[in-house]
Amino acid sequence: MGLLEHINKIFDHRIRLGIMSILVVNDHADFNRLKELLGATDGNLSSHAKSLENAKYIRVEKSFIKRRPNTRYYATPLGKKEFKKHIDALEKLIRN
Repeated sequence: MGLLEHINKIFDHRIRLGIMSILVVNDHADFNRLKELLGATDGNLSSHAKSLENAKYIRVEKSFIKRRPNTRYYATPLGKKEFKKHIDALEKLIRN
């Protein structure tokens, strides 16, 4: 088993890594909160969130709060599992 076997390429980008880091430790986060925490543009955040959604690592819920659109993101059980494997693999790589 190689050291890089569980490194997940989808988490290679800092925005996707950041989205997952935030969602794994919080129940959810909305678009504006993620944008603020990650220092991302609307388009950049949207495209990276879409990549994670397509991989089934996050779930997206769209709603309205006082007639304003609100997008919330949640880590899925698969996303949490794959992210943990990725972090564990990075830690092993660093230790070796």
